[in-house]
Amino acid sequence: MNAWTLVPPIAFALFVGASAIGVSPAVAMVCTVGLVAAVLVAVHHAEVVAHRVGEPFGTLILALAVTVIEASLVLSMMLAGGEGGSVLARDTIFAAIMIICNGVVGLCILVGGIAHREQTFRVSGSGAGLAALMVMAALSLVLPQFTITTPMGTYSKSQLAFAAITSAALWAIFVFIQTVRHRDYFLPEPGAADDHAAPPPKREAWTSFGLLLVSLVSVVGLAKALSPAIESALAAMGAPKAVLGIAIALLVLLPETVAAVRAARADRFQTSMNLAIGSALASIGLTIPVVAIAAIALDLHLVMGLEARDLVMLAVTFLVSTVTLGTGRTHVMQGAIHLVLFATFLFLSFVP
Repeated sequence: MNAWTLVPPIAFALFVGASAIGVSPAVAMVCTVGLVAAVLVAVHHAEVVAHRVGEPFGTLILALAVTVIEASLVLSMMLAGGEGGSVLARDTIFAAIMIICNGVVGLCILVGGIAHREQTFRVSGSGAGLAALMVMAALSLVLPQFTITTPMGTYSKSQLAFAAITSAALWAIFVFIQTVRHRDYFLPEPGAADDHAAPPPKREAWTSFGLLLVSLVSVVGLAKALSPAIESALAAMGAPKAVLGIAIALLVLLPETVAAVRAARADRFQTSMNLAIGSALASIGLTIPVVAIAAIALDLHLVMGLEARDLVMLAVTFLVSTVTLGTGRTHVMQGAIHLVLFATFLFLSFVP
């Protein structure tokens, strides 16, 4: 047995142990190491499965797995109550969009540009995904600031249900064109670099799939166990409540970030774009319905509308993303622009 096989059960055992005995400072330190290890191992096993099933199904598997983590973590923390629970879903989804569209995309373009000067991807698939992402973001994060049925920033139950249904429908249609109707839109251009190594045996792929599930469950459990420590650390730093949403999004998106950057460095930029756009869409298309169902069923107070500063950041991000994704070719300048936007988002989150 190697580390790839041993880490998932060890991380799961740490989660069970932390739940049983509580999270002291020493336990928190050990759990943090286990959390990071579980995330990195999850990337490895997701890549094994992805290599076996091929594109674009492989990136879809990782996007779904990571989004399940996000939705579960947000919902569990909302149900736990506490200050900031009403805006946690909004802050986490907005942070996920900023992290993916600026941080992940910018880092992939920069790393790929340094290693290969220019890289290519298919505009037909990425453009459709970006358009759907814009509509989802507008429905879930922008329009609540302008509706008048309920107080500013909130939706009525019928409006929330409508936003959830339409977001889920757009995500489902995108998955259909990605995997069935227009699968070629998400495959590398002819002649582009790709991984020509033989796919792993079926037994190895199934083993990795099982270990991937254990790793993801461990990540959810450990992140939830560590959330009080994270909140205490943020409070000690004097950080705004919105930073908790950023911390959650950073944790759950770490596997996809590592996988996307590794693909860009290997000159497989189409895989990087599939991961980035797919995970951003899944982040809204799956998280919003889960949160909406919980809010309606349990009568939870949910604030979804972004504040003016964040609305500007969202608009600029989508405008720059439209330019970046409009040519099908990338270079380091584009990556630098997105990373500056990401740095601005992080800075203003701590210094509003």
